[in-house]
Amino acid sequence: MILEKLSNAAGVSGNEDAVRDIILETIKPHVDEVTVDSMGNVIAFKAKSAEKRRAETRHGETLLTTLHAAATGGGEPRVMLAAHMDEVGVMVTGYTAEGGIKFRYVGGIDDRIMPGLRVQLGKDNIVGVVGLKAIHKTKPADRECSTPYDSLVIDVGVTSSSEAESIAPLGTYGAFMTEYRKLGRLVSGKAFDDRVGCSVLAELLQGKAYPFDLYGVFTVQEEVGLRGAGIAAHRADPTCAFILEGAICDDLPRKKDQSPTTRLGHGPAISIMDRSAIADRRLVDHLTAVAEREGIPYQFKQPGIGGTDVGSIHLTREGVPSVAVSVPCRYIHAPVAALDPTDYRNTVKLMDTALREL
Repeated sequence: MILEKLSNAAGVSGNEDAVRDIILETIKPHVDEVTVDSMGNVIAFKAKSAEKRRAETRHGETLLTTLHAAATGGGEPRVMLAAHMDEVGVMVTGYTAEGGIKFRYVGGIDDRIMPGLRVQLGKDNIVGVVGLKAIHKTKPADRECSTPYDSLVIDVGVTSSSEAESIAPLGTYGAFMTEYRKLGRLVSGKAFDDRVGCSVLAELLQGKAYPFDLYGVFTVQEEVGLRGAGIAAHRADPTCAFILEGAICDDLPRKKDQSPTTRLGHGPAISIMDRSAIADRRLVDHLTAVAEREGIPYQFKQPGIGGTDVGSIHLTREGVPSVAVSVPCRYIHAPVAALDPTDYRNTVKLMDTALREL
């Protein structure tokens, strides 16, 4: 898997270039056509297998043909797989007289995690530290609440605003500075939301062709409003879509007993509903039936939490039946995330098998 390369690359929303380069290099030998659209989405086309083209007349109605019959786009049935390339991060917005760099968030980040973090700024990955007043200078009440980002600065080791601006001009992106590594039986790194989905999608594209035309789409700007996915779906005009994600996992101990959103080691998480969409039940049933027959562990993501590119894709054109399938990840939208490689492998296995039987 290419997750390590993708995780280590910086690609905040609107600045996905480095991630896109890795993906293009990885998938080009395995697809029939690949383009980058005006927004920066990578759209890869993988034609259906020659064996399927010869055998089509022998097959009766399938789930895919049933879905396609209800669509109005015409042509051959086609499936879209999507994963977003972007990650949350920061953008430079100003400077202090002493050389501190002011910033704002790009995507959803919790104020509590920022103080003391190392970030990498711009194409040259300039190292900066998010500064906070020393504990000796704070009052007890100050330590009981988080410090908002507009009260913090990034320290790059200079002493004037002009020096800071020369290093990181206005609009410069900053990403968490985290290296991918093993963590016991887990792996850890930054931006698993959604570099893990990108890695799964790349593996699926590297495999044998499917019994239908496939569009593998790596989208931009998901973290700031699902902006790239709808445009890519309009171009692909798919019969149905599967969105590959890194899902919230909160399976750590807690005071009150309640169901976690997902759990590590319990297989891919299928979303029934989140804040952005309700999944197509036929696709959910297909995934669960395949998983149970093949002995692939799976779980349902707790409904009503989070959102994915499904929210944009399913509303495209006349509507696209869609579902999200996720690898559970602890601590997403934070400097270090963690996942279980067995969940990753089972996600690839479930998706590959379910697609071949669609």
